Amino acid sequence: MTDRPIRVLNIIARLNVGSPAIYVTLLTEKFGPPDYDSRLVCGVVEPGEGDMGYYAEQHGVNPVVIPELGRSLRPMQDLIALRKIYRLIREFQPDIVHTHTAKAGFVGRLAAWLAGVPVIVHTFHAHIFHGYFNPLLTRLFILLERWMGSVSDTIITLSEGLRRELAEDYHIARRKHFTVLPLGLDLDSFATTPRHSGQFRAAWNIPPDACLIGIVGRIVPVKNHALFLEAAVKVRQQLPQAHFVIVGDGELRPEVEAQVHELGLRDAVTFTGWQRVLAPIYSDLDALVISSVTEGTPVSVIESLAAGCPVVATAVGGLPDLLDHGRLGLLVTPGDADALATGILRTVRQPPDVSEAQRLMLDRYGIDRLVKDLDSLYRGLLAKKRRER
Repeated sequence: MTDRPIRVLNIIARLNVGSPAIYVTLLTEKFGPPDYDSRLVCGVVEPGEGDMGYYAEQHGVNPVVIPELGRSLRPMQDLIALRKIYRLIREFQPDIVHTHTAKAGFVGRLAAWLAGVPVIVHTFHAHIFHGYFNPLLTRLFILLERWMGSVSDTIITLSEGLRRELAEDYHIARRKHFTVLPLGLDLDSFATTPRHSGQFRAAWNIPPDACLIGIVGRIVPVKNHALFLEAAVKVRQQLPQAHFVIVGDGELRPEVEAQVHELGLRDAVTFTGWQRVLAPIYSDLDALVISSVTEGTPVSVIESLAAGCPVVATAVGGLPDLLDHGRLGLLVTPGDADALATGILRTVRQPPDVSEAQRLMLDRYGIDRLVKDLDSLYRGLLAKKRRER
């Protein structure tokens, strides 16, 4: 064994707005000298997606950009990306390749396996087996994930529920082949921003006395903004002064804007697009809503609760685990506008005490905890490989 730092290569499809981009940026930053030498590889953000390259820059991370590595399936481009990543691995000689997201998870792990990397790790931030593709394509992706699972030394999930789903419903790998490591984030700015500061409302001309309900994230099918707006109509019937804010952007924005007009919500909904500073937004919200069809561990929920803002969410994916099955936030039936509206009304009329939820978010999802856990995992996997050899 040499005294050189442990080399880690993180690979992600692109640094679009969302928790995976934050996750890989912080890990690349934190796993640095003297114990580690970490690098980040990513593709390019597609048109209409929010770009978080600025976040990497703020944290001193300079990614290696491979343009062919992106979100879309393009066989020829994917082969070029595979070749480039393979060459990069041969040059860098990492001890660990850690992949993130589906596309980069397949291409990156295949390249690492071909190059003989000692330890291969993949993190499932969520999965694409429901609500994304047609049944035939979904079946193909499941088979590919099973293959890649067999070459991975461990598969990380962000929640116990996601591990259970991947192991028992989709049979990606045996349960013992998974490691549950909750997300790690820098939450200080959310915890220290006072509640109802008024900064966000003032910036967007939202009345200070309006009941403000928001949704934060990509405007894409899986987030189900249509359900959010259907519930908004029902909430307005009982709370005429309620106002709704949609933070984010995405491919479905024109359709969602059209739905706002069709439902007569034009004066009750504000679109902000992507926002870099989110703490003032959570500060002014009376409730954050997640209306998704499926979810992994949405960073917006963690940030919202860390800021002291209550959450109403559909009971899908990793959300029940994240919210302690309803103890830390209100869970409602997926796809049910009446249930979502009832949950919103209950939350804003009788605001829950979220002090315990705030404390638990800071304890469970702080970046220092994740670094400690992942360091132990990395070292354990490397030691195991040395013993096997």
